[in-house]
Amino acid sequence: MIHHVSLGTNDAARAVRFYDPVLAVIGLWRQSMEGGSVGYGSAAHEYLFALEKPVDGREATAGNGVHIAFAAAHRNVVDEFYRVALANGGTDGGAPGLRPRYDGNYYGAFVHDLDGNKIEVVTYSAS
Repeated sequence: MIHHVSLGTNDAARAVRFYDPVLAVIGLWRQSMEGGSVGYGSAAHEYLFALEKPVDGREATAGNGVHIAFAAAHRNVVDEFYRVALANGGTDGGAPGLRPRYDGNYYGAFVHDLDGNKIEVVTYSAS
């Protein structure tokens, strides 16, 4: 079981301006922000997702082929996540839609955050 996932950021203050509204769409809120680290969670979980300056002190870079997928309850949540991400400076990585190569009901969207990290939101719901 995964406890949490972290992505690198070079500017935590800038990152929260993107992630606060985007993650609120799927029920995650900022739980902490200290130093160069930011933690997000839900009411049931303290931390599920974090943004951090790399511990080696080098610049954070996005990994080619790496992405984080968040679960959504319904397709309208996927659509809203995508809309809010783009409205807050994210860039398109794949508009909301069915991805039948994964599953007949796989409905997802992909965006890149302000540091270039690829994030996805997905649902298997038919509605």
